[in-house]
Amino acid sequence: MSTTNNKNTNSADTSAVTRYFSSIEAALSGLDIYLRDSRSPLYKHGLVAQTVTQYLARLNNSFSSWQNRLDYEPSFKISRSDSGFPIFQNVLELEKDRQTAENRLASIPEPDVLRDEMADFILRQKSFPRELQKTMAERLYLETVQKGEVFSPFVLPETTKVSANPKTGRPYYLTHWGVFDGVSNLPMIYSAMIEDSTLDMIKTLVGKDGRLREDVEVPLPVGGLLNPALARKFDEFAESNSAYSLSPTTIATNMDQEFDTLHPKQLRRIVLGPFFSTGITENNETINRILDRVANPKNAWLLTWTIQDVYSKNERAGKKGFWSSTPSRQEYHIETNDLDAARMGVSAYENHALVPHEAYQALYAAGEIDKVFAGYKTHIISNGQVISDV
Repeated sequence: MSTTNNKNTNSADTSAVTRYFSSIEAALSGLDIYLRDSRSPLYKHGLVAQTVTQYLARLNNSFSSWQNRLDYEPSFKISRSDSGFPIFQNVLELEKDRQTAENRLASIPEPDVLRDEMADFILRQKSFPRELQKTMAERLYLETVQKGEVFSPFVLPETTKVSANPKTGRPYYLTHWGVFDGVSNLPMIYSAMIEDSTLDMIKTLVGKDGRLREDVEVPLPVGGLLNPALARKFDEFAESNSAYSLSPTTIATNMDQEFDTLHPKQLRRIVLGPFFSTGITENNETINRILDRVANPKNAWLLTWTIQDVYSKNERAGKKGFWSSTPSRQEYHIETNDLDAARMGVSAYENHALVPHEAYQALYAAGEIDKVFAGYKTHIISNGQVISDV
C-alpha cells in the first residue's frame, strides 16, 4: 500500500490548507476549460468531454464539501507523497455524511433559530458562541452535501449513447462510471463502448436494415446499462472490477467473459493525478523544488492525468454445438512496440499535464521543462485560457 502522510488542519496549517483548496480548485477549473476548448482533442468527441466534465463537477462538489466540513471538524488528510488527492478515508466519510445528512439535519435547529441563539449568546455572555458557530457550520455542510452530487467511492454507471452496428445487427452503448481508488487515492473515470447481442435488445432497438429503429425513443442518459436484464449485474461488475491495479485490458477481458451477450469493443480509463502543490505535496522532489520558487503560491501547482484505451482488434466467433456452445470472445490489441503501453496493458495512452503560466516559466527558467514534461502533452493555463502543444 502506498505511503500516505496526514495533513491535519490545526492552526499552524490553516494557510497551507487554504492554499491547497485554492490550487486544486484552480486545477480542476483549468481542466474544465481545456475540455470545453474547441481545440481540445476531447472536445471533438463531445460525449467524452461532456462525460469527463460531469465527474469534474462531482470532484468540485466534494472539495467544496470538505472545505465546509473544516469549519466544524478540523481534520483533513491528503496523500502528500503519492497522488496529491485526499486519502480514501475522506471520500468514505463524505459518502457516509451524504447518506445520513437528512437524519442529522432533522436534529439540528434551523439556521434562523441558530442565528437568534448566537445573537442572544453574544449579548448575554459578551463572547463569541464558538459551539453554536460549529453547529451552524455543520448544518450548512450537511445541506451542501445533501444537495450536491459528490465523487463517491463508486459512481454508478450511466448510458449516454445508443446506436447500432449495421455489420453485426447489434445495438451498442456508450456507458461510463467513476471510481475513487482506495489504494492509490486517485479518482478515475471509465467509459466503455459495448455491443449487445441479447435477442430482446436486438428486437427492441434494431430494425431489419441493421440500423437503430427510428420508432423507438430512448430517453438518454439512462441510469445504468441500457439492457435492464443485465443492468444490476453490470453495476456489481463495474464496482468490483475497476481498481487502479487492474489494467484496462484485464477489465475489458473480465467483462467479456462475465457477460456472454455483451461485447466490449473499447474501454477507456482516465486517471486524474498525481497533483502537485507547493509546500504541501511531496510526490516529486524536482517539481516541488521548482514550484517553491513561484512568486504567487496560488500558481504553484501542476495537475497530470492519463488517458488509457484498449480496443478489440477481432472477435472470435462463437460455436454452437449439439451438446455445448461457446460464446464469441474479443481479442484485444496491446501495443507491444511501446514499452509503457505494454506495461499498462493498453492499445494506446496519452499523458497530459496542466500548469499555470507562472509555474511553467519557473520550470523553463530552471531548465527542467524537458525532464518534467518528457512524454507529456503540456497545457498552460493563462488568463482563463489554455494553450496546448507548447
